[in-house]
This record gives sequence, structure tokens and C-alpha cells, in this order.
Amino acid sequence: VLPLLETLLIALWGTILAVGVSVPIAYLAARNITPMPWITYPLGRGLIVLSRSTHEIIFALIYVSALGLGPLPGILALATRSLGFLAKTTAEAIENADPGPIEAIEATGANRLMVFCFGVIPQIFPIFVGNVIFQMDINIRRASILGLVGGGGIGLMFAEVMQNLYYGRAGMIVVGITAMVVVGEFISNRVRQRLI
Repeated sequence: VLPLLETLLIALWGTILAVGVSVPIAYLAARNITPMPWITYPLGRGLIVLSRSTHEIIFALIYVSALGLGPLPGILALATRSLGFLAKTTAEAIENADPGPIEAIEATGANRLMVFCFGVIPQIFPIFVGNVIFQMDINIRRASILGLVGGGGIGLMFAEVMQNLYYGRAGMIVVGITAMVVVGEFISNRVRQRLI
């Protein structure tokens, strides 16, 4: 039970960290609101491509070699991988936002931060929340695998029992992972229905 809980917490903290980092990157990567389009737009899009083009196991191997075994490399690997998806979908939602409220707030003399907070965020918030829930659901599955390369959680225990040929315990771990994913899917669907 404790490795399953650790896996769940790795997924949760990886998603939370990705949410915090993806919003500024999405702000830079949205063509209609980026502050200096010739510099910040390519920078934001480049960070998104870098995050999305590398597998989470590669990120986990990099972080494990830098930080050692445990849940922290798993959290950082999930966050690094997830921020690309969240930033890309959020930037596209920002670019598709209705320009009317944005122009109305700009006409009042509001600065860029106020325009973003009151003209953009209310329009993209349901899309963003849906994507965060979807990413959390994906991260639960990813966190189970990251333990195989030293990222902590149930995957690390699974690798150990498979090396020692304890197939009964390995089967029980697979049942636990499946139950966790099913419960996560059920909860994410319920939360998504209530919020959106």
C-alpha cells in the first residue's frame, strides 16, 4: 500500500509542479499575448518542443543520475514531461480566446498582468482544468513505470520482485496498479464532469 501511495504522490506532485511551470511558458508561447514576439514566442515554443520530444524515462534517468534513487527524480521527470503538454494546450487555448474581452480590458488602461488575469484566464480556465485532470490521470500511469529506472514508487518494488523471481508478488503489484488506475480514472471523470 505504501509504494502505491508513494506512486500516487509522485504523480500528484509532478502534475502540480508542471502546472506551476506551464502557465508562464504558455504565456510566452501564445502568439497573441506574448510580450516580445520575436524573442519570447520562439523561447516558449522551444521549451514546449523540448519537453514533448523527450520521453519521461529519459528525463528520469537524467534526474536519477543527478539526484540518486527515490521519488524526487520521478517527480521532476513527470513535471518536465507534463509541462510540454499543459503549456501547449494552454497556449493554443489562449490563442483561440475571444479578443473582445481582452480588448475591452486593454481599453481601460490595464497592464499586461491584469489583461491576462481578467481577460484571458476566465476564458481558458475550463479547458485548463480539464487538461490538468487529464494529465494527472496520465501521470498516475507514468509514475508506475518510472520506478523501474529508480524513480521511486511501486515500479521500484516491481523491478525488485521481478529480479528475485517472486511472480506472486509481481502479480499482486500489477493488481494494485490496475486498481489505482481504475480508481483514478473514476475520480478524474467525476471531477471533470463537475468542473466542466
